[in-house]
Amino acid sequence: MAAGGSTGVVVVALAANLGIAVAKFVAAAWTGSSAMLSEAIHSLVDTANQALLLLGIRRARRPADAVHPFGYAKELYFWSFVVAILLFSLGAGVAIYEGVDKLMHPHAVTDPFVNYAVLAVAFVLESISAAKALAEFNRIRGATPALVALRASKDPALFTVLLEDVAALTGLTIAAIGIAISHATGSPTADGYASVLIGLLLGAVAAFMSVEIRSLIVGEAAAPAIRRGIQEAFASEQGPGRPIRAVNEIRTMHLGPADILLGASVDFDDGITADAIEAATTRIENTIRTHHPEVRRIFIEGQSARDYARAERTLEGLPPSPDDTAVPAPATALPTLTSSIEAEPAPDPALPRTVPPQPAAPQRESRKGRKRQKGKRH
Repeated sequence: MAAGGSTGVVVVALAANLGIAVAKFVAAAWTGSSAMLSEAIHSLVDTANQALLLLGIRRARRPADAVHPFGYAKELYFWSFVVAILLFSLGAGVAIYEGVDKLMHPHAVTDPFVNYAVLAVAFVLESISAAKALAEFNRIRGATPALVALRASKDPALFTVLLEDVAALTGLTIAAIGIAISHATGSPTADGYASVLIGLLLGAVAAFMSVEIRSLIVGEAAAPAIRRGIQEAFASEQGPGRPIRAVNEIRTMHLGPADILLGASVDFDDGITADAIEAATTRIENTIRTHHPEVRRIFIEGQSARDYARAERTLEGLPPSPDDTAVPAPATALPTLTSSIEAEPAPDPALPRTVPPQPAAPQRESRKGRKRQKGKRH
């Protein structure tokens, strides 16, 4: 998703929630409704959340530097996680507290029609914000089911606003029902129960957001469609008469919604030149960037399949396999010298380390050796 699309969605949500929060606080103070106060706190928290998301979007655009060589794209994930924590601790916690306090110390709701008017205005404004977020979300997901697309989304700014808007519309409905029941029956308990339900709703949304954003912070792979496109780019250079013998592995990770890191290990044919390897690498990178511009950093390593398998076993802490240890001797190795060294007995560990074992004296000395000995005698 383009950064401009998510930024526009967040700005609209920020403006709507700010106006709604002010109206709800005035109505809650006027009528004494706990459900309305919970909704006011909910809108205030949403306003702060959108401000934090805008901060995250802005900071994520900073260029890479020596301290952060891959850039700051993951800042958006961090600030989105902070939003989830705020929604859970402030939004859900305060709403549940207000509801329980209303149940323990009930007091009647006055002027309920003021609440109805404010809830109606809030519902309209929240619907506008939700419609914009939903339109952007539907454009991206296409024919993918909504829940699947929501969990697969790499843009926390978009799905955070969408979830908050859905939760807000649901909370407004709960608040209206609770106030209406209290108005009709004269009992304030329904208003208190409505506040508790709103808090539980916000807690559920915050928990879902926390799980999804945590996964993004840890590092998620690119979408299956992007991974298939990357595999096809490598496959186009693989096969008889082509430079790649085998692809050992391809790994991707989202650094941001539109910033993907790609690392690949490739077994090039041993008979090709360095120029051919460079040309093949350039073709692969150009193909990937043409079809998937969000893949911004590409690292391709030339490595034999056997060396790759050995490295993987080492990383996993496994002992080397027989195939890994069967490395052929270098062409310059001397078999006779190797066998004579292997035939020597191991030094006695009881001997002092300062007296290493000496090899046997040779039977014949060379001409240079005799001259050296003669010079020492003189």
